[in-house]
Amino acid sequence: MPEKIKPQLLSFLAPSDAPLTILVVESLTYLPDLRTMFPHAELFAVAADGDAFHRPEYAALGVQFTALDYLAAPLPFAHETFDYIISDLTLEPAGNPQDIAAGFSQFLKQTGALLTSFRNIRHWSVLAELMDGHYYHVVARLYAVQEFEKLLYASYYKDVRVRPQRRPAPAGELDRLVAAGFDNLNDDLETEFWLVYAARSMPELSLLKSFFTAAERKELARLLHRIEYDVDTAQQVAAFWQFYHRVGLFPDYTAAFVKEAVFHPAQFYRRLSAHSDAAEQAMVQEIVQAAHDAARSDEEATKLSALAEELFGKEAEP
Repeated sequence: MPEKIKPQLLSFLAPSDAPLTILVVESLTYLPDLRTMFPHAELFAVAADGDAFHRPEYAALGVQFTALDYLAAPLPFAHETFDYIISDLTLEPAGNPQDIAAGFSQFLKQTGALLTSFRNIRHWSVLAELMDGHYYHVVARLYAVQEFEKLLYASYYKDVRVRPQRRPAPAGELDRLVAAGFDNLNDDLETEFWLVYAARSMPELSLLKSFFTAAERKELARLLHRIEYDVDTAQQVAAFWQFYHRVGLFPDYTAAFVKEAVFHPAQFYRRLSAHSDAAEQAMVQEIVQAAHDAARSDEEATKLSALAEELFGKEAEP
């Protein structure tokens, strides 16, 4: 018989004093540990059974409860509210799993993530049942890991990570399955559940989005693009430096943002440098050096070093 999933989704997270906003859907057993890990977080919980909210272990946690069936009704929150949504086996009972997954993503901040799990259809216990002519999961959708990852990527998540929760097979069972033609890559046949961390943004973009507000990032992108494409460049460069000092930009962040937002970075840096005074050119040099330090390939580093020599008469430092 299948086992119940062990509640281990919090293994993806590190304790923090940050004022996070976290939603738990149905998996209320996570609430006490969440309060311990995140003492200053706002905790929300949604479950179809409102009576479950009155259990003594939840009384002093400061959780805002809502009785609602997430499979039948939309979540009653503003978009981009939560840092994390946490719910085991969320998509297993869903008749429209992509709609649920994509719907949840709308309630996550740009830097947020969904923590969920699913039962592995390739676990030895499920395959053994099928080979014996039985299937006991008629009210649930089961997935292989590749299909679940594809589902999440199609539902607007950009970075999906999985961890196995294993239940070993009885002696001889794996040999029987392998002989029948089932591959056992990465011990998949003994992984009963997969734990999943699905982020709305790639790690690099998530970091960029965490420092400044959406309005500030939008203004920065507009300035960079106008400089890149030589639109009223002198005035835009002056506006860029005013913005740089006003919001507290720094070289590492600026270099990373330029890399993500600008199509022709060398062209941008040339125009930025050409319309900057001596003190500002020194800051341009620091930004180019930061871009060089963060380069992911020798080719990228070489191009940035050559650009530094062109603009400042000195190659970027190794």
